[in-house]
Amino acid sequence: MTETRSPLKVLRSARRVGARRRALLVEACVWLLVSRLALIFIPFPKLAGRLGAFVPPADPRVAAAAAPGSPEAVALAKEVSWAVVRGAAHVPFRAVCLPQAMAAQIMLRRRGVACVMHFGAQRGQHRPLDAHAWLDAAGVKVTGYPIGRGMTEIACFV
Repeated sequence: MTETRSPLKVLRSARRVGARRRALLVEACVWLLVSRLALIFIPFPKLAGRLGAFVPPADPRVAAAAAPGSPEAVALAKEVSWAVVRGAAHVPFRAVCLPQAMAAQIMLRRRGVACVMHFGAQRGQHRPLDAHAWLDAAGVKVTGYPIGRGMTEIACFV
């Protein structure tokens, strides 16, 4: 059984993380909301054009974007990962894998860190197909991890 946290407890714990991390967390929550609304109101083919170049997983750009980066890029990717995952747990809407990957991608691009968004699928237990999105940047597993064992990578945005 999961414990629900009151908004007061969330605010108290947010005060303990420091102003810089708190600002990053607020930014993550804003981009999670923007991503969720974009997925609701914008047709995915139109939205896909803003996510980057759509390439197969074997494309060399995928490996280049996910390769270990500078210590600064690694630190930024870890901080963005923390903020997006933590923010997704506390927003008042469902922020699942794709909105998380989109929010993290936006935040990393704004900071000049290359990233790659992966899309995968597998046969579902309750649906014909389960889809998943995850994001890598500077050698860091940013969002969407761990990936299910039966998940097959289909394509990427770089």
